Amino acid sequence: MELTEKTVSKNYVYRGKIITVRADDALRPDGKPCKRELIEHPGGACVLYAEEGKILLVKQFRYPYGEVVCEIPAGKLERGEDPMKAAARELEEEAGVRAEKLTLLFVMYPSPGYTDEKIYIYRAEKGTRAAAHPDEGEFLTAEVVPAEKVKEMLEAGEIKDAKTIIALQAYFLSEKSGKGY
Repeated sequence: MELTEKTVSKNYVYRGKIITVRADDALRPDGKPCKRELIEHPGGACVLYAEEGKILLVKQFRYPYGEVVCEIPAGKLERGEDPMKAAARELEEEAGVRAEKLTLLFVMYPSPGYTDEKIYIYRAEKGTRAAAHPDEGEFLTAEVVPAEKVKEMLEAGEIKDAKTIIALQAYFLSEKSGKGY
């Protein structure tokens, strides 16, 4: 069974600094016309840094939700930017950690029904302290939290950010299986 849709025309509705909104004309797999609304987004990179039974988390106010959100260090990719370089940059900017090694764990699609955004999730190893230097207008705190406390935060629903939940679940599953992380 054919599942692929075909784009007939891309219709740009809005072009912003970060996102572009389109209302495209497309053809469904059965050949019938349809409309598809989507948001173009350059993507993001995030990094899980865990050493000696502790996990690095950042807290910052997220305007769309109107609340402070607990996350792993992350940031938006610039168009064409290497995701690994972005992950390293964000780890240093937000938390003042320079990692000796970054490993790509996986790529996730946060909301495939309406955006082309991809988030690259990395693991950092062997970090050394550096000066944190958040972007202009970025206000956050970074803290190292015992892994057991982070697990309790997950179970209590205190961590709501999808990329962080996925990275932490992978970490805890890896620890449970004895494979290490």
